[in-house]
Amino acid sequence: MTREVSRPADNCPGRNSLEDDILAALWEHVPFPRLPADAPSEIKDLVVDVENPRRVYAIHHAFRRHDLQLLVEKFIVQLRYGCGFGACTTPSCFSCRKRLAGKAPIRRYNPTSARTLAVFLASQDDADSRLCPHLRPPTSPSDAVKPLIFGPRYTARSNDTTNPTFAGSGARTKPAKGGTGRVASKRGQAKIAGNSSPTRASYRRNSQDRSGPPEGGLTKNEASSSAGSPHGIRITEKSISKDYRSFAANVFGTVAFKMLEWLAPNNMEAMSEKVAAIGGGLDGAKGSGEVPSRSGEQSGRTSPPSAPSIPESENQAAIRRNSEAHRHSTSGPSPRNEVSGLSQRVHPEHQSVSNPNFQSLPPPQRRSSSARIRTSSVSKAQTKVAPDPLVESIADEPGPMSPSIHGPQPEKVSKGLVRPPSTIARATSPVMEHEDGKPLEPMSPHSHGDDHYSQVDGASGEETSSSAETTRSLDTPDEGQDTPAFSDKVESASELDIYLPQSLSRLNLQAINFICDILQEDATSERHLLEPPTISGSDKRSSNRFKAWKRKRKTQDSYPQNLKLQWKLFAEQSIFHVLSDPQALLDSFTSSNGLIDSQTLWYCMLRLTRVAPGLVFDSLWIALAGLFAPPKTLQSMRSPTSKVFAGPKRSFTNAEAASVISVCFHALVAAAPLVTDPRRLNDMSRIRAHGLSLAGGGAVARQPVSLCLQYEDVFTDDMALRLARRLLRVIPTRRHFDELIELDLDSEDRFKEPDVIEILLSHLESSTQPALNFSKSERSMHEKRLPILLLDWARAVMLHEWEGKPEVSGDGPFGGALSLIAAMYQKRQSLLLGDVHFRAEYFGDRLDPIQMPVAWLSFTSTRQKVHLLDYPYIFSPTSLVSYFRAINFSRMSRSYEEANSLQSRINAIIAPDSLVPETHQKNVLQDLLKVPSAKYLILDISRKNVLPDAFEQLWRRQERELLRPLKVHLGEDSGEEGFDSGGVQQEFFRLAIAEALNPDYGAFTIDERTRMAWFQPGSVQPDWKFELIGLVISLAVYNGLTLPITFPKALYRKLLGEPVTELHHIADGWPDLANGLTNLLEWNEKDGSVEDVFVLTYEFSTSMLGQPVSREMDPSRRASWPQFSNHPDADPASASNPSDAPLVTGDNRNAYVSDYIRYLTDVSVAPQFAAFARGFRACLHPKSLKLLTPSLLQNIVEGTQEIDVAELRRAARYVGWDASHRTVRDFWSIVKRYDDRMRRKLLEFVTASDRVPVGGMANIQFVVQKNGEEEGEGGHLPTAYTCYGTLLLPEYRDKDVLRERLAMALENAQGFGFA
Repeated sequence: MTREVSRPADNCPGRNSLEDDILAALWEHVPFPRLPADAPSEIKDLVVDVENPRRVYAIHHAFRRHDLQLLVEKFIVQLRYGCGFGACTTPSCFSCRKRLAGKAPIRRYNPTSARTLAVFLASQDDADSRLCPHLRPPTSPSDAVKPLIFGPRYTARSNDTTNPTFAGSGARTKPAKGGTGRVASKRGQAKIAGNSSPTRASYRRNSQDRSGPPEGGLTKNEASSSAGSPHGIRITEKSISKDYRSFAANVFGTVAFKMLEWLAPNNMEAMSEKVAAIGGGLDGAKGSGEVPSRSGEQSGRTSPPSAPSIPESENQAAIRRNSEAHRHSTSGPSPRNEVSGLSQRVHPEHQSVSNPNFQSLPPPQRRSSSARIRTSSVSKAQTKVAPDPLVESIADEPGPMSPSIHGPQPEKVSKGLVRPPSTIARATSPVMEHEDGKPLEPMSPHSHGDDHYSQVDGASGEETSSSAETTRSLDTPDEGQDTPAFSDKVESASELDIYLPQSLSRLNLQAINFICDILQEDATSERHLLEPPTISGSDKRSSNRFKAWKRKRKTQDSYPQNLKLQWKLFAEQSIFHVLSDPQALLDSFTSSNGLIDSQTLWYCMLRLTRVAPGLVFDSLWIALAGLFAPPKTLQSMRSPTSKVFAGPKRSFTNAEAASVISVCFHALVAAAPLVTDPRRLNDMSRIRAHGLSLAGGGAVARQPVSLCLQYEDVFTDDMALRLARRLLRVIPTRRHFDELIELDLDSEDRFKEPDVIEILLSHLESSTQPALNFSKSERSMHEKRLPILLLDWARAVMLHEWEGKPEVSGDGPFGGALSLIAAMYQKRQSLLLGDVHFRAEYFGDRLDPIQMPVAWLSFTSTRQKVHLLDYPYIFSPTSLVSYFRAINFSRMSRSYEEANSLQSRINAIIAPDSLVPETHQKNVLQDLLKVPSAKYLILDISRKNVLPDAFEQLWRRQERELLRPLKVHLGEDSGEEGFDSGGVQQEFFRLAIAEALNPDYGAFTIDERTRMAWFQPGSVQPDWKFELIGLVISLAVYNGLTLPITFPKALYRKLLGEPVTELHHIADGWPDLANGLTNLLEWNEKDGSVEDVFVLTYEFSTSMLGQPVSREMDPSRRASWPQFSNHPDADPASASNPSDAPLVTGDNRNAYVSDYIRYLTDVSVAPQFAAFARGFRACLHPKSLKLLTPSLLQNIVEGTQEIDVAELRRAARYVGWDASHRTVRDFWSIVKRYDDRMRRKLLEFVTASDRVPVGGMANIQFVVQKNGEEEGEGGHLPTAYTCYGTLLLPEYRDKDVLRERLAMALENAQGFGFA
């Protein structure tokens, strides 16, 4: 239920005043965290007082609960009844549904369905935006309270009838004698001549326990005993039929979820009136003779209409119990206090039942004669908001609920909200007793196994004589004793009034270890599902300069429960106070040198998330709100954007914002399971990238189910996901601020801040020595873990936010995740990441592989909307190749359809009965439209002149002709019969490329070691031939064919516009040169100077027409390489070789390597490459090339040279026999023993290509067809239909004959024909 900061919380004009009243009431009743007396002296320097009520952790969570109840109530009204506006457009509003349905009948949501949807809508981020703007706030009770039946409870008369039954740990609530089922009751309480003290109910807070009692919710009516007397209030629920097979009915129909409606302000007021009416009858029935005072009668109206239900932590319960042991007077029940019994009886196993004899004494009897109730000074009429709110629980409620306080609030608050230095009269709780009247023993921290709060919210462990003494034990324990001694002397209220909530002002490594150790030792940490559940060994990791803090304990006795509670409250308040304030975060985790090292920060977050993960995620979520404030530059009056912002806010620079973002990211990374195996870490990342929870085999490696479920628990945690969403939303926001600053004309001369992501990644790349003692293996594992888990969190948010469309929001969490992935992709080498880490196959598996990439060509990305294909590295190579070919096929189909349509029109014109009677005119028109109406690009090629014929027929072709389907007629002038179904095209391109790359023509050179082709510097061939060679390769790629060529990867980088500047860019094409330059860079001059050992001059040398040509490399001027001249009298290029080029030294060797790579791949072959690139791009859409990486483009052009016989056998099909036939088994046995050369010959013999296309053998058509039987020594040789990828294999006598005949066919294969 995250609410936008800029959006008003309510349309009510008195909203702020009401919130102030609520704050004042909460300030009076919540427990104040204070530093316990046995705290180490080192921690006291970090303690500060908290004067802002919104910065108190208990108040913060009371607001969360209050806002959730209000939202649920509004959404239920919206879903069931609507707003009543005839033109409503809110989809979830009943009025909108009714308008859209028209006259058709429409079914209204039942209460359970409405509650289910309301809880979901209220738990979403920015839930207010989903409310109908025309919806009026509910003013009357909802239907949820109608099934509730209120009546007096009758119990048997006995000595213990006045003592309530305790339903805590180890005791169960007993129904009234003679009754059946469970009863929700409330003991009568006295009306006093003053403001009645609120009853505080113990309320179970863990989401796992919110299923409540069995399906009945509140119990059914039970018959009262005839021998009994009215005693208390009984609240039951009408019996209703329920479908026990319905998940929604069994979960959202429980009491736990019904409480969300019952505890809404309007419903609480209605129930209070009913209880008050019944309570008056009970007074008369008992005949007590006590007359309630006028002020007591009005006590039920003292709370504001929207006051939250404030639960009570068990420290208050303990105080109230100890105080009530000394109170004896009884009177009638207070109307408002009667209602809290409902919450007490919802979970009978955890209720705190009040003593029926309990009464709230008037102020003179509370602590001293001068005591008074602390009230708000907002206004005199509002002072009655504080004394009488309905109190429940102040504990954290895990789950999807979000706080309503967005970001750190300013410390300056209303004057009336700060506790005045006057008397503090803490609320107390009656003693809990069994039915036999014996006081209960205090609950141990381990008495409840269901909730971590129940471990903390127990009794203090000591019985005291007064509430004042208990208050002193909580606020001012004796520092000289391990267990504070209790005094009979009542402390004056004026002394207690000076105390404010306390918290740590910042956290350091020692403070974090100290707090986490305490929470773990006391078993008061938050229950969670993170693994490992606890982290220890802080002393072992701490260096000598970090001395561990210890509590002051002089005895080895069990630690007092009240001190455990104090430490828990103080620790939670400190974590909340620091982590929810961005400035406190910076003070805690940064120094003069910037953010602390990454591994130490991760360790701090690891410890915090293992003791209070929900609190950590919630607090960091609040802190991130401060990063949405615009920079000071935009807030200044000189900026034209200043009118957009209401007023100056605390702003943060990009460096400060990056530090806060880094802290939050480390917290998310620390929440993940602690995996120490890099391979397992990568495998789990791949599982999550496929959108899977468990790996069932296939392309994803199988991992233990327990580990997969641990990952699922973390990456689906609502609080963690909410933090990740806001965290990623900050990134585009900060970038938009930078764009606005650049547009500001007054900021031209100002310093431009670095991008927030660049600063973040620089911190991840930093090699700062950790402040803690980590082993080398731990440091290495952290360097791998952090970037991988960052990508996992980015993908988790993308999967959560994705709506199934390729167009996504660019300025929300999805856009922030894409920006983070893009920045990390650019620095993947320094982050130790491979291309596989960035893939999210989940999207590629669910998008249309045909229509989606075609639509992307016409899509223009904006700041608000981006396309997933703008980030191709998140898709698998197979998907990208599919998209690339889908684009080419779409363009080919369009060209074919256009030509076909034109041909149909021409046929209609030249028909005998057409409107054009003249035959000559028809022929002229047909000749003019011959090229536009041709459906195919047809090439007639002879084997003797393959390349010249291709050049002649491709030269000056129109683009629309090149985009049509290709048909090749090869060797038909020699009598060959080749039907072009793919095999003839493969043969043509194989012959054409082999001739074009022949070094004898002087266009390309072939490396003797790698057999890779590269441009000949200063080639004798004209540029247009290079363009046509590029066009031939472009045609092959466009038609989906692979070529028998091998180019270095540097060529494909240049074709895609990527720079070639590093040694690894040329390592595959020039391995010897790359090794030599690497040795030059790594040479240690202690073993000799560079100029003496290597003796290199600062020039680039190559061979042209058998002559060495060199030029001095000068980076200061634009260089050009000498080209071949047709003038015979021209001076040779070698005549200009430099004779006094400077030597390469240790100072300029880095520049020498960079310049040499530039001359090798750019300067020396610039004209040839430019012409080749023009031809290569002729048939391919420029935007489609953005889908490809250099490696992927290389695979598309060249295919794969490695042939796996096992994969080929799995992909093969058979005609005339099956795989179990003797000849087939002999065939594969022979092929398995072939070397690489013979394997390539076999593949070329059958498919006309010796390369495996992208996608593997699955994309090859390889058919083994039976072609008769051969009994003798001779017989037919194996033949093939390369057009159809079919091998015609006769059935030979034995394996030896098969081996001989097959080898003969492969060595002498050329041309086309039929056997």
